[in-house]
Order: sequence, then C-alpha cells, then structure tokens
Amino acid sequence: MMFLALSSDLCDMEHNPFPTVPKSQAVRSDGELLEKVFTMKTIFVKPLTVEKKWYLIDAEGKELGRVAVAATNILRGKNKPEYAPNEDMGDYVIIINAAKAALTGNKAKDKMYRRVSGYAGGMKEETYEQMVVRKPEYPMEHAIKGMLPKGPLGRRLFTNLKVYAGEAHPHTAQQPVKVEI
Repeated sequence: MMFLALSSDLCDMEHNPFPTVPKSQAVRSDGELLEKVFTMKTIFVKPLTVEKKWYLIDAEGKELGRVAVAATNILRGKNKPEYAPNEDMGDYVIIINAAKAALTGNKAKDKMYRRVSGYAGGMKEETYEQMVVRKPEYPMEHAIKGMLPKGPLGRRLFTNLKVYAGEAHPHTAQQPVKVEI
C-alpha cells in the first residue's frame, strides 16, 4: 500500500526526508481517502528521571542460579516497560542469607572458583564449600556479575547490588519490597 499526499508543500524532500502526512490529507494510490494514519513514537526515558526502588530477596533454601537470574533482571530493569539495554534503568537489590543458597547435585563439591596471581604456579582453586566458609557473599556476587553486561554499564549496575550472608542488613530505611522466587 502506497501513501501519497494531496499537497506538494507537505512533502518537501529537501527539508524533511521523512515527511509526516496530516490525517485529513492522506490518500492511497487509488485515490481513496484514508481514515487514520498511525504514527508510533519511541519513548526515551532519561536515567536521571527514573525512580529507583529497593527490592529484597531472601536466598535461604533457594537455588543460587535462580536467585541470581531474578536479581539480574531487576538490576537491569527488565521488569519495567521502559527498559533500554544501553541504560541504567534498574533498581537496587538486597540479597540476604546468601550463604544459605542451595545448589543441586554435586555442585557444592565440584564447582571450582579459580584466581591467578600472575606468577608461574600462582593459580589457586577453591570449591564452593570452601568459598562459602571464607567469603559467604562471593558465590552469589560472582554469579550475578557474570550475568550482567561487560563494560562500564555492567560495573555501574553491579554497584546497585547489596549481598549479605545473614539475615541482617542496614537498608531498612529504604523500605525494600520483598520478592518471592
């Protein structure tokens, strides 16, 4: 279906390469007047105008990966209609009882966390069980950080995450909304 305009001053291609035709003057190529001309507008929301909320996730007894996916979606802002993949539209996430997150199968013994000092023979390995004893928040943070975008945006989103090994957290003044997984 091809659209034509009745008046030549509406489609001045020198000044506007993508002209908009008023509703009253839109016709089809066969001369029939159209009832409606639909135009869609893309809404761009500035990150400074977005109101950030606080969410609380209790990881006790829940699978580590499922908690990480839910937290990542909230951090990125995928739960909002104005989501943009290149902007920080997400909210703050508080995860409590991170040390009590569950793993299925033999992952507690088989899952390895590696770090390298940069020297020859400087690679150190720890299992999930050892890591939870040494740094109880690290496995949850590591899983979520791996799901965020790489680069400056991912680093900025990661600062909106607060992970605690136990039940207590210092963010009660923010009145976080509890999320069930």
